[in-house]
Amino acid sequence: MHSKSRLVVVFYSALVAVLTASLLSSCSPQFHKADADEEVYQIIDSKWQDDFGRKANYIVSDSNIPSPNDIRIQNAVPPSGVVNMAQAVGMATAHNRQYQTRKESLYVSALRLTGTRHKYALRWFGTIDSRYVESPEGYDASIGTGTTGSGDSGIGIKNTQLLGNGIEIGTGLAVEWLRFLTGDPRTSLSSVLTASITIPLLGNRAGKLATEELTQAERDVLYEIRTFNRYRKTFVVSIVDDYYGVLQQRDAVTNASNNYNRRLEFSKQAKMETRTGRTSPFEVDQAKQRELDAYDNYVAAQQRYELALDRFKIRLALPTDAQVELDQKELEALRQIGVTEPDYTAEVAVETALSRRLDLATSADKIDDAVRDITLAAEGLGVQLELFGSANVDSTPDTDFTRLEFHKGLYQLGLDADLPLDRKLQRNAYREALIGMEQQRRSYDNTLDTVVLEVRQTHRQLKATAEQYVTQEKALVLAEERVRNMPVLLKSGRAKTRDLLESQDALLQAQNNLTAALVSHAIAKLSFYRDVGILEVRPDGMWAQYASTENQQGEKIHSEIQ
Repeated sequence: MHSKSRLVVVFYSALVAVLTASLLSSCSPQFHKADADEEVYQIIDSKWQDDFGRKANYIVSDSNIPSPNDIRIQNAVPPSGVVNMAQAVGMATAHNRQYQTRKESLYVSALRLTGTRHKYALRWFGTIDSRYVESPEGYDASIGTGTTGSGDSGIGIKNTQLLGNGIEIGTGLAVEWLRFLTGDPRTSLSSVLTASITIPLLGNRAGKLATEELTQAERDVLYEIRTFNRYRKTFVVSIVDDYYGVLQQRDAVTNASNNYNRRLEFSKQAKMETRTGRTSPFEVDQAKQRELDAYDNYVAAQQRYELALDRFKIRLALPTDAQVELDQKELEALRQIGVTEPDYTAEVAVETALSRRLDLATSADKIDDAVRDITLAAEGLGVQLELFGSANVDSTPDTDFTRLEFHKGLYQLGLDADLPLDRKLQRNAYREALIGMEQQRRSYDNTLDTVVLEVRQTHRQLKATAEQYVTQEKALVLAEERVRNMPVLLKSGRAKTRDLLESQDALLQAQNNLTAALVSHAIAKLSFYRDVGILEVRPDGMWAQYASTENQQGEKIHSEIQ
């Protein structure tokens, strides 16, 4: 008998090992990762509304799910080493570290929702409980010594459903099977059916709290999608700003180099003219001093450019020693475009922003969340009364586990009441909910005022930069004319060396100011589109703009800066 029991235990353990190995091999970490990705992106896709912008650039970098809308850069840097604007923005959305973190935040919010949904979905379960005990003193059932094997197991499904008004229904079906397979004479294959229902009559118990948990989890993902889309727009504008900033620094290097060459040439000329007496030694020294200053400015400009370029490489997730430069044709194209006045009045821009800004929509929706919190907390203050019922039915003792003995089942029906004798915690929760409502209303008002302020400010900035560009354009023409006329005036004695040197300084300043005004206007335009809510990020990381309501409502204008 002892030997037979020992064999049963050995067989039992071997079966458990085989089953465990089978489960582990079929549910590898890679399988679970891919399964999570599929479910998460289904949630994001289902909640992504058309007015959020295109579904693009939101797949996390380690995902197994490819997206035709996402940038997948095989070679981050072109063979030429010259990165144009579109490539830079594409590289940033694909590799920038902060952008990846924001994508992961969106992913995690949807992943948490899958866990909340899982609580109220059809679920499979399988358990195996196995023990082996051996003692040299001989088996004694009263104290558990000797050699014995035992185990229990079950497999089945269970489900919890939330219905309207907080009604919660739970069902389950379990099958006990491992003892039957091991030949345990004490048991046979059997099943157990369970069911329960809880109906709240008064208060917030039963499924009301669970329903709110699920509702809030669903809405939180929607909020995160909105936040991500707002971030995408801000991010693209910042990358474009940095790109043009680097080109502006490169242009400053060119201007400083040209200025140094002009100073060098004049210094040589002044030194030659001392032999004829037309230029005094003092003026020669003055020219030489300005030459040295110009060279120093050139070196400093070069260092500022290299620093700006290295910082931009980091934003693209490139090493700082990568052999990369930005396409100077982008700045030339910007000069060809010039400046344009906004086709939105301030009033139309504000009205558009109030209807399109995603952060404002989220702030408004959070007021609804606060209202639900108050309602739920108020229901928790009074009597908590719920009707509950349950059923537990086993199958027949024979091996036909499909035959359930309903006439022998265990059934319960009753009322569960909680009188409001102690409601300190519920009182605190209600008071916190009221305060939370006031805080959320103030937050909405603040967001509303901030949106209006941002739109009005960017609208003013757009107009101001356009005017500044026109002013700097005139200043450059004047500075160039001064530099052209100065040699003639100098020869005729109507100007001095200092006047010529000052005209060159003015030319350098005017060149830098004009480029700065041009870049400022381009960024102001993108910032205006962003703050009004009409900037849409395209799949390639670039952008599109909706036409104003004064033109063709809803028509999309695809452009870069035009």
